[in-house]
Formats: sequence, C-alpha cells, structure tokens
Amino acid sequence: MTLTMSGQRTPRPAWPGNVRAPWNALLASVARGGYNLRYLMLGREKVRQKGLFGGCLLLVCAGCADAQSAQSVSVEEFDAWMQEISNWGRWGDDDQLGTLNLITPKKRKAAAALVRDGVTVSLALDLNKTPSEVNANPLKHELTVLEFEGQQAAADTYSINYHGYAHSHIDGLTHFAHKGKLYNGFPLEGLKPDGAEKLGIEQVAQGIFTRGVLVDMAWLRGVDYLEPATVIRAQDLEAWEAKTGISIGSGDVLLVRTGRWERVRQQGPWNVTEAAAGMHASVAKWLRARDVAVIGCDCINDAVPSNVDTKPNALHELVMVGLGMLILDNLDLDALARQAQSRGRPEFLFVGAPLRVPGGTGSPLNPLAVF
Repeated sequence: MTLTMSGQRTPRPAWPGNVRAPWNALLASVARGGYNLRYLMLGREKVRQKGLFGGCLLLVCAGCADAQSAQSVSVEEFDAWMQEISNWGRWGDDDQLGTLNLITPKKRKAAAALVRDGVTVSLALDLNKTPSEVNANPLKHELTVLEFEGQQAAADTYSINYHGYAHSHIDGLTHFAHKGKLYNGFPLEGLKPDGAEKLGIEQVAQGIFTRGVLVDMAWLRGVDYLEPATVIRAQDLEAWEAKTGISIGSGDVLLVRTGRWERVRQQGPWNVTEAAAGMHASVAKWLRARDVAVIGCDCINDAVPSNVDTKPNALHELVMVGLGMLILDNLDLDALARQAQSRGRPEFLFVGAPLRVPGGTGSPLNPLAVF
C-alpha cells in the first residue's frame, strides 16, 4: 500500500515477475559504473520510528541527481556561464590561439622532462572506412597503382568528414559559434566555403607539445567502463586528483577515459549519438579555473545527452567559443591507460599537430603520449 498526498491509501501496482530482477539489474548497472550510488539500509526499528511500513532500501543516486539538476540548465544559465568563463581579449583582441597560449616555453621544457623511458603510445584510432549509425561519413580511400618510365608506384586519394563520433580528430576554434560569434568575438560570417578567414586550424601549425594527464574515470570507479549517459562533473575530476595525488594545472592536456572501446569489446557497438559518458557542460568553469589548455576523450567529451536546453554539444560550445580551447574527440586511450598503470604515473609528454589546412575547422589527428 502507498499513501497519497491526501493520506488515503491506494493499492500499489503489482511488480510482475521476479521482484528481485529489477533490483539485480540496477545493482549490476551500478557495479559497471552506470550510476554513482550511495545507499543506506534503514533497519526495521528505525523505519518503524519514522512511521513507515516495513523495511526498505533507500537509494540516493548521485548520478540520477546530477541528471535531474542538469536537466534544469536553461539557455539563460548557459549564456551566463559563457560570460563567466570568457577568455575574450585575455591575450589580445586579435588572438587566434586561445588556451594554447598557456603552453609556454617553460611548460614545454617541463613536459619534455617527463620522458624517461622513450616509450610512445598512439592515442588515435584507424580512420574508419565502414559506414554505421555512428559513422555517417566513413573514410573514402582510393588507391591507384601507377606505372611510368619503367617504374611502379602507388598513390592514394582520401576524402573524409572527420567531425562526428567515429574518427580521432582535433576540433579547431571555428567548429562552434555562439550567437553568431566565434572565439574572441570573430564573426561567424568569416566562415566561407573555401575556409575560415580567422581561427583556421593552420594557426596550430606549431603543434601541441606539453604535459598530458590521463584521468581514467573507469579506473577511479573500479569498473571496466562507464555506462552510456554517465555524467562526469568537476567533483569527479577532483576525486581522481585526491586518489592519485596528481594535480591538473595550467597548460595541461586533460584526457578523460570513459572506457568506451572496452565496452565495445565486451558488449558490442551502440549508438553513442543517443547516449555516451562524458563531461557535463559545467566542467567548463573548472577548466577555466585550472587553465587547462586542451581536453580530449575516448568519445566526444560531452555527456550525451547533455541535459542543457537546445545544446546537445554544450561543452563543445562553451570551451571553444568562451575559452578558445581545442578539443580532441574519439581518441583510443586504452593502451595509454595500460602504460600509465604499469608505470604508476598518469602524466606524460603529449605531442600532436594537425594538418596545415588554411581555414580548416579541424583535422584528423594521431597524437602521441611519450613516457
């Protein structure tokens, strides 16, 4: 029996089948990291003291609470965050590098000192040639065998739209706009069919050479992978810092592992356009406070769904336009996680450079971690 608001008792709907099954399914999901749960068993005496009927298991779902609070993020609140974190004018009105300015010569020298073993790890996937629900734009690759003047050779033609959920890539500062403006106030009208007039990916020609830090959220929670739609917040990043003793700081590349590819290996692919673990848009404020230079993830960095009104890629928009921060999407961080675990250190030299495409919105990327 349950009590209505008027105090009248109404029958509780029957729970068909094995009543333990839904709880077992929930707890199995908890064990895999789908929820961040704290639970409290109320003893019968305490339950009786509170005037409740019988014993019960009270579940306080931090992940669910996060989702509920995230759903309340309005466009107005999002706009306020954009103003709060803004780096516009911080490095001059004509700046086109954004948070890459935080990677100073001193920072690069310190990052180079992290190389002790001479071991490199690729952080990229093979470019995906297979169409699927998460790869609407597979790589088109045409190989041609050539014979000329007594010689034989081969050449390639590549065609790819690398943005999306399938290819490892870097998002440049022209990839997202906010109310008709790009980072630092450059107008959206500057994006032309033949390329961007400002903020093109060629601005990153000198590459990214700095300290990288792997935040393995699956490891933190003691699971192989986070369940789709799991939301990562600033307090989760700080919990990782507290557990490892490693601090994320100015000029760093922050890489967040959700265990996406491990989940694919164990359960098969799923449609990450509908549900994927990732960071909540509010993390942008934390990134600004820490002066992180670049973020990356084994999915698209944003939690899917974002639970921000009309903003399915809310984190992308905030950090690109507000902070002037490049984003690395769809990385393969599993080999990096193994190397970091075996060495007992999740920090390393990060090296990456995009293709020098004038006016480009980004580039495929094969970044490296060097231990």
